[in-house]
Amino acid sequence: MIARQVMRVILFIVIINFAVACDPVISDPVPTMTETIAEMRETATPKPSLTITNTPSPIPTATNTQTKTATASPTTTATFTITPKPTYIVLRGTVNQERVNCYYGPSEAYLYKYGLLKESRLDVIGFMPDTGYIQVQAIGGDNPCWMKLELMDVRGEISNVMPVDPMDIKLPWSPYYPGLSFAKAERTGPEVTVSWSPLVLKPGDSSDQEAYLLEAWVCRDGQRTFVPLGVNENTVKVMDEPGCQEPSFGRVYGVEKHGYTKYLMFDWPQAGDPM
Repeated sequence: MIARQVMRVILFIVIINFAVACDPVISDPVPTMTETIAEMRETATPKPSLTITNTPSPIPTATNTQTKTATASPTTTATFTITPKPTYIVLRGTVNQERVNCYYGPSEAYLYKYGLLKESRLDVIGFMPDTGYIQVQAIGGDNPCWMKLELMDVRGEISNVMPVDPMDIKLPWSPYYPGLSFAKAERTGPEVTVSWSPLVLKPGDSSDQEAYLLEAWVCRDGQRTFVPLGVNENTVKVMDEPGCQEPSFGRVYGVEKHGYTKYLMFDWPQAGDPM
């Protein structure tokens, strides 16, 4: 193939020379044989194609090299003290007197409820340390009353019986008389005089017991002590010593045979108050 191309070139040169000889016109220089062959080789040999690939450079990522140091917050540790709840029991006892009065509350200051006979066997379900009274009921019964501890032979330790809060004592209420209208207390040293309005009863409504009941929480020997007092007059004196952290207070009821009027609270002068 190359030989044919060479022959064609030679023929082309001859024709050109002849034309030049006939027409003396100045033209562009004629390529030499070597240049023509080189050009033919360049044309015959395929040139490698150059492929440009546009590869995007990765976007630099900012790296935060700052190191954060966590500062521990102050820790508050809560400490709980669990006080175990005492477990109380019911004891058995036997009445040791021929006839024993049993009351609505833990003192003979309360209304009489019913009588107990000697050798009666009862459950002891409550205890009032301040007055020395116990709450009893028939075995398996549900109608309790209060009697003196010394009038019953109790089998077991009385301190294992549940102590009763005086505030939880349930009294029968009078359906016919409202509460007293006023009451006041005045202090002279450790002695507090309490007085209140009189309760006027209808004939036949007297309880044949004291006409009034004063429940007082007073200081005795450095301890606040519950003292119930039944009185027939509408005034009474109560000893209330200094030396207790808890304040003293009291409340008063009118009493008739059907029950108690609603109690009346009043201001109680404390041992440290100015007179």
